Amino acid sequence: MSSPVSSQISAHHAERVVFPGGAGELVALRHRPAADVTPRATVLLVPGYTGSKEDFAPLIDPLAAAGFDVIAIDLPGQYESPGLPDRTDHLPGPLGEVVAKLIEEVREDGRELILVGHSYGGLVARAAILAGASVTGLVLFSSGPGELPEGTRRKILDAGEPILLEHGIEAAQRLREAQDTASPKSDEQPAELRKLLRDRFLASAPASLLGMADGLRHEPDRVAELATALARSATPALVVCGEDDDAWPVEAQREMARRLDVDFQLIESAGHSANTENPSALLRVLSAAWEGWLPSADGAVDAATESRAIDPVS
Repeated sequence: MSSPVSSQISAHHAERVVFPGGAGELVALRHRPAADVTPRATVLLVPGYTGSKEDFAPLIDPLAAAGFDVIAIDLPGQYESPGLPDRTDHLPGPLGEVVAKLIEEVREDGRELILVGHSYGGLVARAAILAGASVTGLVLFSSGPGELPEGTRRKILDAGEPILLEHGIEAAQRLREAQDTASPKSDEQPAELRKLLRDRFLASAPASLLGMADGLRHEPDRVAELATALARSATPALVVCGEDDDAWPVEAQREMARRLDVDFQLIESAGHSANTENPSALLRVLSAAWEGWLPSADGAVDAATESRAIDPVS
């Protein structure tokens, strides 16, 4: 019997909540532990370019079962969060300031908080630390030291910008669908998932798509700055990615970890999105890191992962 496939439509028990953020609101999925459980920490999950809070659906219930207050957000301009006024507002720096303010909002009673940034969200999470955000630990997940290197993903950004500017977001979505159809995995996606991916892209603010694309193509290498900030605050960090990551090269991410003087971990059987491609393995890696960051961790994330099936919505 084959394992259930994890995806953005995986079942979870989070509720939709709204936080103040930037010039508008930040929409999020939040799952607190059981009422009689004191949360061990808050985990704030930040998605990447064209992503959303739903990208973390397979992680939500296992993390909550392990005693974490889990918050997955849409960045400004993504899916259900309104965009900021200008294209430049969606670069990593300004979005990092938004996330830093959100961290102040959700750190109830000085609770421990772990910040996890996926892909472009990693650049944003880094900017949040550089903006002064105080966290217990930082996870840079399938993210790189700066701009995307030359390759397929960067070429798609270059091709999509003029279409979005001249013909609008629906034309850009048609281009995305044509590119997705060429992928051998496209036929494996259920109709419900395809609908979500389409709907969230069409709901994105064009300024957000353009600004994030600028960030992916022009963000400078700020690893040395981050290393200084982490060392100054004695904040632990982890760099993790799938063994077949096709965005920033695996070796570039390994080298980033070396420069930060932090641990680097590979997720087997995963590419750029281990959160949906191999969430159980990702959770085990996070558990191993967080045990050293938090008091009385006791391997709870790993135990919750082993005992709970991660099932898609049927």
